[in-house]
Amino acid sequence: MEIEELVQQLQQLLEAKEYRKLRELTEDMQPADLAEAMEEMDVQQRLLLFRLMKKEVAAEIFAWLGQEARGELIEKFSDTELTAALEEMALDDAADILEEMPASVVKRVLAKSSKKTRDSLNRLLNYPADSAGSIMTPEYIRLRKDMTVTQALDVIRREGENSETVYTLYVTERNKLLGVVSARDLLLAGPDQTMEELMDDNVISVQVTDDKEEVANELNRYGFIAMPVVDSEGMLVGIVTVDDATDVLIEEATEDFERMAAMQPSEDSYFATSVFKHARNRIPWLLVLMLSATFTGMILTHYEAAFAAMPLLVSFIPMLMDTGGNCGNQSSTLMIRGMALGEIEPKDILRVVWKEFRVALLVGVVLAVVNGVRIWIMYGDFMIGVLIAVTLLAAVVIAKLIGCMLPLGVQKVGLDPALIASPFITTLVDACVITVYFTIAVQMFSALQG
Repeated sequence: MEIEELVQQLQQLLEAKEYRKLRELTEDMQPADLAEAMEEMDVQQRLLLFRLMKKEVAAEIFAWLGQEARGELIEKFSDTELTAALEEMALDDAADILEEMPASVVKRVLAKSSKKTRDSLNRLLNYPADSAGSIMTPEYIRLRKDMTVTQALDVIRREGENSETVYTLYVTERNKLLGVVSARDLLLAGPDQTMEELMDDNVISVQVTDDKEEVANELNRYGFIAMPVVDSEGMLVGIVTVDDATDVLIEEATEDFERMAAMQPSEDSYFATSVFKHARNRIPWLLVLMLSATFTGMILTHYEAAFAAMPLLVSFIPMLMDTGGNCGNQSSTLMIRGMALGEIEPKDILRVVWKEFRVALLVGVVLAVVNGVRIWIMYGDFMIGVLIAVTLLAAVVIAKLIGCMLPLGVQKVGLDPALIASPFITTLVDACVITVYFTIAVQMFSALQG
């Protein structure tokens, strides 16, 4: 069913007050689709629909709602309703939502929550925002090493409904992580086999203080459904599931794209961010880039006599600058992607430079020949064609070397490579290209006149 059709159906049932049919419909629908449909409805319809649904269905949909739609509901909820919704949700999702709420609301919600939920949420909320602890969930299934398969299956039946996953199970002793058992292993094993016999004791885990992006990359690297999180003493404190890792990677990729476009990252969605905040996020970087472009203007002024003597030279400046900027951005994008995926590290800089240099020569020769011949044919001046060809070759090589070295160098000193991506590289490459262009032009025509 299309989202528009679902919205229309929900609104018709609300207007007809057919609440039983409405409740049955929401039980059969996917939570993600229902959440998307509810975001298209006004807040009063959304609130009524939320109150009509079963608690567990409502809680799941609440977690799927966008930040703006969820915020509007929170303003209408009573403390009891909000607490009930959070109690039904996975603890890591509840912690994420609480982080978005005002401190006064969080305090009231925690005061009304059960002691177990309150303790777990407080523990999650106290971890650094960028750590594995902030995205982990304490809802997982623990088994003892002396348990049999039959006993383990009983534990899954008893605790599985409230666990984040039942596909990966953790064997612990006094909360110390000993090994991992998959649900597949249990189903294929004999009923009297023990967890100690079945478990894989070569466990890959992460520290609770590890960066959440690194944890997400590790999960992706090994293809795990969940990653165990341990403290400094090897005690199991939670797990990070693949859905949370996906959210982290999307969030980090969004931040990188915003920085590459010379904007301050925003945690809110596009429509949830005010016009003033959008402008505030963009103005500082645009000012920096505008001022840095002054250097290009200074270089042009320095060579004013050259293009006064031969005005035709000016017409090629945009093409040379654009080509250089594009080449630099190509290399920087590949470097940032490679570093994000763990394929490239700062120690690889010499290998990267050698490879990009060879790529630049091939690309530069092709562009130089094509443009040199084109200019010779169009303007009938062989020397101008040679000048542009030589400049293009030099510009491509310089741009690609800058594009590959800057991100690696910035990461080496502990900064985000996306900070110096497209805008800064373009500005730097423009200055280099103009300098090379007029230096070659002055030398070439001075030699001809001499």
